[in-house]
Amino acid sequence: MLNFLREEGIRESLINEIISFRNFYKIEEKFEYRIPNPKYNYYGKDVWEEAITALLCGENLLLVGSKATGKNVLAENLSAVFGRPKWDISFHVNTDSTSLIGTDTFENGQVVFRQGPIYECAKWGGFGVLDEINMAKNDSVAVLHATLDYRRIIDVPGYDKITIDEASRFIATMNYGYAGTRELNEALTSRFMVINMPNISLENLKKLLLREFPSLNEDYLNQFAGLFKDLQLKSENSEISTKSVDLRGLLAAINLMDRGLSADKALKLGITNKSFDDFERTLVEDVISLRIPTNLERNEIFKD
Repeated sequence: MLNFLREEGIRESLINEIISFRNFYKIEEKFEYRIPNPKYNYYGKDVWEEAITALLCGENLLLVGSKATGKNVLAENLSAVFGRPKWDISFHVNTDSTSLIGTDTFENGQVVFRQGPIYECAKWGGFGVLDEINMAKNDSVAVLHATLDYRRIIDVPGYDKITIDEASRFIATMNYGYAGTRELNEALTSRFMVINMPNISLENLKKLLLREFPSLNEDYLNQFAGLFKDLQLKSENSEISTKSVDLRGLLAAINLMDRGLSADKALKLGITNKSFDDFERTLVEDVISLRIPTNLERNEIFKD
């Protein structure tokens, strides 16, 4: 990952600070399996430098952006770059304090405290990814206030107060417009450094596609990247919803093509069928047909 940062042009001084961080903060062997090995890399020099600087300064991050801007990819990449175990905490309307901090349970005939993901992450110096934090009720995330601000503590009623490990960081993600989301309250927002995640550029999209599919023919590298940007533009202009603007779906579809499925069938599975509205599916099919010929086969898409 550090070599990848150098390829992206990240300042060497920041990379050296990351190395110092990794050397200084050791990891319990039993949590090494939690250090991620990312499948995808995040591309975007400015965002990388902002995020790294904030984490090195001991701040927590809030990544805000529309679909397919790479919020979760960046969060996973940051955990890998800093060499920290990662805890994923998915928020929803039923998230409460016990699911975050922990709760009482029976063990060997005794009542003991079963540690929740926030507690474990804070105790063992992990990176906690708070996914879609604005889907939780405000009163449930209020338990995070003392965890995320200067106090850096977790006070567990009936048990003890723990001080959060100096290496611990929390990276929250949120996407406006998803069903069930709400405005994040001001008190919680103030505890984060906020990065507004930009849409992936055409150049970086091509980098991502080539990294995943090195044998991709240059003509179709351009067409697949252009197809995604076309769908993104139509969504921004409110001609279609965001359902078909699915970068994961595009990568999965190209993988299906690599296994021999024709391009139109693969794109139908990975992109077109993500919309359940007949009219919208027709619009998406029209966008695809302008870029990708019907019955396009593998030997035309890949060099080998």
